[in-house]
Amino acid sequence: MASERKIVAENLRRVLLREFLMSETKRAGFGGLDIQRTPMGTRVTLIAERPGLVIGRKGGAIKSLTEAVARDFNFDNPQIEVQEVDHPALNAQIMAEKLANALERGWHFRRAGHSTLRRIMESGAKGCLIVIAGKLTGQRHRRVKFKSGHIKYCGEPRNQWMRLGFAIAKLKPGVIGVTVEIMDPMARLPDEVVIKALADVAAEAPVVVPPPAVVTIPLPVEEEPVPKGKIATRKLKKEMQKLRETGADVGVEVAPAEEPRDEEPPEEPEGES
Repeated sequence: MASERKIVAENLRRVLLREFLMSETKRAGFGGLDIQRTPMGTRVTLIAERPGLVIGRKGGAIKSLTEAVARDFNFDNPQIEVQEVDHPALNAQIMAEKLANALERGWHFRRAGHSTLRRIMESGAKGCLIVIAGKLTGQRHRRVKFKSGHIKYCGEPRNQWMRLGFAIAKLKPGVIGVTVEIMDPMARLPDEVVIKALADVAAEAPVVVPPPAVVTIPLPVEEEPVPKGKIATRKLKKEMQKLRETGADVGVEVAPAEEPRDEEPPEEPEGES
């Protein structure tokens, strides 16, 4: 069998298993299904509003359910685990089933839709969309929508934060489909911007390690020669006198200026006068 056919056959088997467990645990409030393949076998996690009805007395109901799954769907060593829903009003599948049951009991579709929408939004959902489609008021098919809050219709935020539930209500005029979509209360949309205080930003800022200190070694500077000459010596003495008056310690010795030598007249060459 080709790999594409294997994928289609596996997904079809999972859909049939979901429908089977949904019908078997309808009284317990079916809330979802998770199937994982492990080295020990296949682990099936069943989410229900009342897990006690799924387990049964001394585990008899869940044992018979496990045998039926292994016999009818050819799963290797199936292990069924039951989890309780924390907030049933935020589970789209449970709310769709309750709305379908209300329609079957004779509730008007507008009253049932508004009541379900109000209950979901009061539980903390960011948004909700309810669609009821079928023969509602006459022989012609129609569709009614009830929505509130923030709803995403496409894109990655829809796939990540919108929870979908579907149920069917069987009435005398025909079948009515009920679709419930709930946005998770923990949803964070891409356009939401959080402005932090300056103190929080400073606390979260990474610690900057200063670079190692650079030691500068000064190069030896050649001392300038003390100027020579009478005028330069006088000026230097005046400056030294001013520094001594201020209290500075001056250790520069000034050499006496060399007197200019008198040049002797050149000797006349000996010859005839």
